[in-house]
Amino acid sequence: MTPQKHAPRLYLVTPPLRDTAAFARVLEAALAAGDIAALLLRLDESDERTLINCGKSLAAIAQRRDVALLLDGHAGLVARAGADGAHLTGIEALTAALVMLKPDRIAGVGGLRSRHDAMLAGEAGADYVMFGDPDRDGRRPPLEAVRERVKWWAELFQPPCVGYAAHLDEVAPLAQAGADFVALGDWVWTHAQGGAAAVAAAAGQLAEAASFPPLAGKGA
Repeated sequence: MTPQKHAPRLYLVTPPLRDTAAFARVLEAALAAGDIAALLLRLDESDERTLINCGKSLAAIAQRRDVALLLDGHAGLVARAGADGAHLTGIEALTAALVMLKPDRIAGVGGLRSRHDAMLAGEAGADYVMFGDPDRDGRRPPLEAVRERVKWWAELFQPPCVGYAAHLDEVAPLAQAGADFVALGDWVWTHAQGGAAAVAAAAGQLAEAASFPPLAGKGA
C-alpha cells in the first residue's frame, strides 16, 4: 500500500468471520465492484489451524486481484496464512508486531485516539495509520473530528492515511479531507442490495471526490 497522489482507493473490512467458505462468493463480487487496495480480514476466535486456513482461503481470492490481505491482529500468523501483513490496534500492539512483520510485510495501525499516538505510530514505522475506526464497543469520534484528523495528517506526514467510513455518506468527505485510502465498515455487508452494490456506490463517491483539487501539502 503506497500513498496515492491523486485518487484515493478503497480499503475493505470483512465482518468477523468463522466460515470463510460461505463468505467467498460475496467477497469475489465485492472485490470486482471497485478499486480496492486492501482487505482487512477479521476472524472470530478459533484455534490456530482454523485461523491460518481461513487466512489462506481469502488471501488467494484477494491476491488474484492484486488486493493486499491484512489480518486483524494475529501478526504471528501472517506468514503461515499467506497474508500480506497485519492491522494492529494501538501503539503497544504495533510495536510488538513490528519484529514479526518488517521488513517484508505491511504493519498498519488503528485505535489511535490522539495526535500523539499517531505520531508515535509513524515514528515506529507503521506503513499506514487509520483514523475513525470504532473501538471494541462500537464507539467512534464524530465524522467532523475524523475529517480534521485526516486533514492534519495528510498535510504534514508522508505515511499513508486511512479514513474509516462508518456510512456511505462519509466516503467522499474523508477522501476530500486527504485520505489515501477509505475503509468501508460493516454497512457494506448489510446493504440492501448486497456487498458488491455497496462497494460500487462507494467507488462512485470516490470518483465524485476526485473532482476536487488535492489538499495543499499532500506529498510535500
